[in-house]
Amino acid sequence: MATAVQKITLSSARDIPFNKLLLSQANVRRVKAGTSIEELAESIARRGLIQSLHIRPVLDADGAETGMFEVPAGGRRYRALELLVKQKRLAKTAPVPCVVGDAKSGILIDEISLVENMDRAPLHPLDQFRAFQAMRDKGMTEEAIAAAFFVKANVVKQRLRLVSVSPKLLEIYADDGMTLEQLMAFSVSSDHARQEQVWDAIKDSWQKEPYHIRRMLTEMAVRAADKRAVFVGVEAYEAAGGVVLRDLFQSDDGGWLQDPALLDRLVAEKLKVAADEIAGEGWKWVEAALSFPYGHEHGLRELAGTTVELTVGERAARETLRNEYDRLEAEYSEADELPDEVDARLGEIEKALDAFEQRPAIYDPADIAIAGVFISIDANGSLSVNRGYVRSEDERPADHEGNDTPATDGDRVHATAPTVQRAVVTIGGQAVAPDEDEEEGIKPLPERLITELTAHRTLALRNAVAEHPDIAMTMLLHKLVSDTFRRPAPTGCLEASVRHVTFSAQSEELKDSAPAREIAERHERWGDHIPAEDQALWDWLSHLDDGTRLDLLAHCVSFGVNALFERPNPYGSGVSQHGLDVRISQADRLARATGLDMVAAGWRPTVSNYLGRVTKPRIIEAVREGAGERSAQLIDHLKKGDMANEAERLLADTGWLPEPLRLIDPNDAQAIEPGTESDADDDAALPDFLSEDGDDEESDGSEEEDALTIAAE
Repeated sequence: MATAVQKITLSSARDIPFNKLLLSQANVRRVKAGTSIEELAESIARRGLIQSLHIRPVLDADGAETGMFEVPAGGRRYRALELLVKQKRLAKTAPVPCVVGDAKSGILIDEISLVENMDRAPLHPLDQFRAFQAMRDKGMTEEAIAAAFFVKANVVKQRLRLVSVSPKLLEIYADDGMTLEQLMAFSVSSDHARQEQVWDAIKDSWQKEPYHIRRMLTEMAVRAADKRAVFVGVEAYEAAGGVVLRDLFQSDDGGWLQDPALLDRLVAEKLKVAADEIAGEGWKWVEAALSFPYGHEHGLRELAGTTVELTVGERAARETLRNEYDRLEAEYSEADELPDEVDARLGEIEKALDAFEQRPAIYDPADIAIAGVFISIDANGSLSVNRGYVRSEDERPADHEGNDTPATDGDRVHATAPTVQRAVVTIGGQAVAPDEDEEEGIKPLPERLITELTAHRTLALRNAVAEHPDIAMTMLLHKLVSDTFRRPAPTGCLEASVRHVTFSAQSEELKDSAPAREIAERHERWGDHIPAEDQALWDWLSHLDDGTRLDLLAHCVSFGVNALFERPNPYGSGVSQHGLDVRISQADRLARATGLDMVAAGWRPTVSNYLGRVTKPRIIEAVREGAGERSAQLIDHLKKGDMANEAERLLADTGWLPEPLRLIDPNDAQAIEPGTESDADDDAALPDFLSEDGDDEESDGSEEEDALTIAAE
């Protein structure tokens, strides 16, 4: 016999005057959460009461209904209605939609309150995004949507930005296949195919952090903080049709410029305009480039221009600005934060005062006709103009010295149009070989990389020698005594010279390193005092005190320091194997004597200066030495590019150095002194990174050059 199914009877719905309602003491909600009462009241005022209150009749002692009703479920809605009544926006007797429960029901009123709150399911962010999108498609603005839901317009913009994410990834997110933070990271790009490609590459990897997704999606883009972007201006780039990727979900420092080729063209065009303008001053040549290598002006004579004096009116204007600056500083000295307009005005005054200090130099027209100008971009994106450099081939003949007439070709003055060399970034047209094809084991370091690393060390050694005059004196005496007692006597009375060694290979960052800046500043300080005439120089040196003479000696001697690695040449030209042994050994001795610390000198392992230039085993070895075995295991499965990037992060503050930058312990390696005979065991005196057979690296030289160019970019 079939069992009868009991029918369910739902509670009836009625409109109850608000003044007949009481908030039940059995309401379980005690802690504030979610939307405030004020915001809920505004929502009800705009849209009406979307969800009815659940109420029960209040009974007297005899069990009869009193005409009043308590609200066990819907307490926040009740308080919002109560607020509207207090604000006179809702009548006390206004009917309120209610579901009336049975006062004599066996279900506890506490259970009703609890289940009403527990059964709610929060709206999925993707549903919120789709709802916002539907409202915008129907004509509502983002500001109107934000006002309707009492959120900031930026929240709506962020949600609507998810429209740029691939529908495939949206479905994965809807199925809980990724987090909201990961989904938001994909919004920095609108290329759905690339988004899906990145997700396929990382979905089974441990490396799925949002920052990693953003980096992969923007690896071919240029940061808005890049000096090229600052130089051109993001507005000019966008006006030329360039696209900027921006992240609405976190600070992106201006975003990423998606078209590097367009950016480079705009940089070249703006440099060309600046070069043409400066060429109009009459210079013989103008060289413009994104940047110039350290020491590019070596071998050129620098003209000494005359600084333009300030006029009476300019001096008065400068004093007025200084007084205004001092007044504003004194007025707001006790303020925790400057008002925006005051801060902006102080910035304007500082810029104007700097313009008074940075006065242009005036050059003789005859000198301008044989000299040239270097134009580049500073690290902060400003135009850098260095005027007045004369090449040796442009120097006037001896019989023209002192003559104001410039050198001529027949009766015609050389007035060749200034030439501008555009900064050309050359990748070589070939991709880096896949790292999966690399052989196992640690290969020798590429020779060019060793030369670049030892260029860093040489520059730091020069700076260290200049800061230790006593060691510089010992170094010079060592050279003189060796020449006097251990070699044939030199010709002439006495010859002791410092040959300024240039770097055949160097990384892009060398010229901006701390030692390079200190050397340049020191050289400029001395140059301000050195007399130009020979007899005057002799007299000036004769009157210097001993301490100043030692400082100057140390500075001059430091330019002769050569700790560079270069391939030994057994056939006479260049350096011999024995000569290289002596050079490296003496460089280590000099580093120990000066207390040189390459970490303190500012060198850090990066993708461009080391990690992107060596094999995967080398990268893992570096991380193992610097950050430990656990860190090395975390990256050993990554592709080479990702591995290099993660290694840079892991090694950032470890103080790790590659072999060419380390000090060789004299107790572990026998020191080589000048004058000892070279033999078949020369390799034993060199560090491991120099004594390894490098033939396999030479066979792949073109690939190494390509990788170098990419790393430099």
